[in-house]
Amino acid sequence: MTNPNPDAKLKIIPLGGLHEIGKNTCVFEINDEIILLDAGLAFPTDGMHGVNIVLPDVTYLRDNRHKIKGMIVTHGHEDHIGGIAYHLKQFDIPVIYGPRLAMALLEGKLEEAGVSDRTELRPVRPRDMVRLGKSFVVEYIRNTHSIADSCSVAIHTPLGVVIHTGDFKFDHTPVDGEHFDVQKLAEYGEKGVLCLISDSTNSEVPGHTPSERSVFPNLDRVFSQADGRLLVTTFSSSVHRVNMILELAKKHHRMVFVVGRSMLNVIAHARELGYIKCEEDRFQPLRNLSQYSDRDVMILMTGSQGEPMAALTRIANGSHREIKIREGDTVVFSANPIPGNTISVVNNIDKLMMKGAKVVYGKHQGIHVSGHGAQEDQKLMLALTRPKFFLPVHGEHRMLVKHSQTAQSMGVPAENMVIINNGDVVELTQNSIGIGGKVPSGIELVDSSRQGVVDRETLRDRQQLAEDGIITVAAIVSQRGKLVTPPTVDIRGISQTLDLERFQNKVSDLIGRVLRERTNKKGIERDGIQPAIESELRRLIRKELPKRYPVTVLLLNWVETAENNAPVPALTAS
Repeated sequence: MTNPNPDAKLKIIPLGGLHEIGKNTCVFEINDEIILLDAGLAFPTDGMHGVNIVLPDVTYLRDNRHKIKGMIVTHGHEDHIGGIAYHLKQFDIPVIYGPRLAMALLEGKLEEAGVSDRTELRPVRPRDMVRLGKSFVVEYIRNTHSIADSCSVAIHTPLGVVIHTGDFKFDHTPVDGEHFDVQKLAEYGEKGVLCLISDSTNSEVPGHTPSERSVFPNLDRVFSQADGRLLVTTFSSSVHRVNMILELAKKHHRMVFVVGRSMLNVIAHARELGYIKCEEDRFQPLRNLSQYSDRDVMILMTGSQGEPMAALTRIANGSHREIKIREGDTVVFSANPIPGNTISVVNNIDKLMMKGAKVVYGKHQGIHVSGHGAQEDQKLMLALTRPKFFLPVHGEHRMLVKHSQTAQSMGVPAENMVIINNGDVVELTQNSIGIGGKVPSGIELVDSSRQGVVDRETLRDRQQLAEDGIITVAAIVSQRGKLVTPPTVDIRGISQTLDLERFQNKVSDLIGRVLRERTNKKGIERDGIQPAIESELRRLIRKELPKRYPVTVLLLNWVETAENNAPVPALTAS
């Protein structure tokens, strides 16, 4: 334990998870020591062309890598651990503590990324206490969420105890029998909690979030009514939901075919750790699908959020090599769309229905419940911990505001809480809380290229290409500064009508003029010729078309021999 120090000041710096859903990443800093709590990712919006994942800007951590003493992970969801492998390519983390399932999932990610040697993974159990540096001692507290092995944490600092809830709800009938350790929360509340940092996702929702187990009878009804093949999709990390789906497969005598890499990976780790109990011979490889009658088949897959490359999306598009939708199939969406994914999900539902499937989806079916606590859950957390200061996190702005109002209704003074943005530096003392500055924040975009990171200029170019199209001009220029042939003009993605032949003649005249201006007795002056042509082309386009369009110019050298000026076949780019 750390001894309280009235002169100490704790900095709490969220780099992700504020005014958004996803990429939850938080920095705790005191006495030149830093620990991290979670490091998640988010998924791209429609305008982020070619981007696979979105990460928080970690400039502050790169600049202060010498201060980092370790990381604490609360649970294994992608929006809490998905960014760790990427960050380890930029700076070391001496040690990472977390629940067993989260560490098992993380281990595979680090090995695949080739960064497993840049940290040490240490699994912990509820009520384990770990020390990081001289200033932090952390106790793990079992909570209940939509993934197994989820925890809140009590962070002991020289100022006092700060409790971070992680993602939570109060589920009194948990699928795995692991109950929320409310006794430990109450003990901390009795001793005194300096600050509560709490999940705000469902702060606008009145009442309690239903138990995960409440989904079981509704899924059972859907299973019993399905006469043909069952295709079920849910979050791969929703281990409790997956476990219930597998229970129902056994009850209804269906063989299980798992499709999707993340689903296979989570099931394998959860079975190994005992969170999923399903006999081995219940699972069948996809190549055996044709050996079973439709009534004996359940296909469990990824794609509940309409992800472009997920199994269900490819099935809906008819591009999956082994599974084709047919009349009599029942497709079950045991998940609600995350904000931003609704259109993709609805489009997939339409496509599946048009192919003849019965699709079961929507809140009215009762086949999905949230993993985040509603207002009464949040009130219970506040009542148990009785914090002096309060910091709402993990949510969009209106959610943070509503959660702060709930905290005020529970007796926390308005002056004892702050609404913050990513990058804000919250300064906490024993007697005050406030915003004491800001560090670099924002996003880092990652695509599938070898380099990975997509800079803002590249993204802007992609967005402009997607919205406006592009004009490409290719010209072959001799050593003497002459056009060998008329330039080729290619117009892509531009809806404006244009007399292409007339425009091409103007482009030819333009390039010829620029070449003459850049040619002397010694030949053509190649330095700066391409930007000059592009600049003149933009002026021409502004005259010919009602708006600006991106232009690309490709100049090729026509190499001539010294003997007879005959052209050499090889072309070299200017």
